[in-house]
Amino acid sequence: MQAYVYILASRKDGALYIGVTSDLVKRVWEHKEGFVEGHSKKYNIKKLVYFESTDDISAAILREKQMKKWNREWKIELIEQTNPEWRDLYEDIAVPT
Repeated sequence: MQAYVYILASRKDGALYIGVTSDLVKRVWEHKEGFVEGHSKKYNIKKLVYFESTDDISAAILREKQMKKWNREWKIELIEQTNPEWRDLYEDIAVPT
């Protein structure tokens, strides 16, 4: 089963949220629509700026926990390595309906 660790942002250099899921498109859509209570909803964090995938959900959960302990600079550096413009990557992964 595919598993994903993802980072959402409110805007460039804004508030961040790190999560893990087995269905990235559905989960990001839930964040965008405001169905996920808590930090992401409170701070309007809806922009998918980074994700990575693995075939092992345990590895994804471990990676999420690791990344949540990182300082902010490391998280920003990770995002900017692959997404320097902080584009919303949801447009790249969402299947048109």
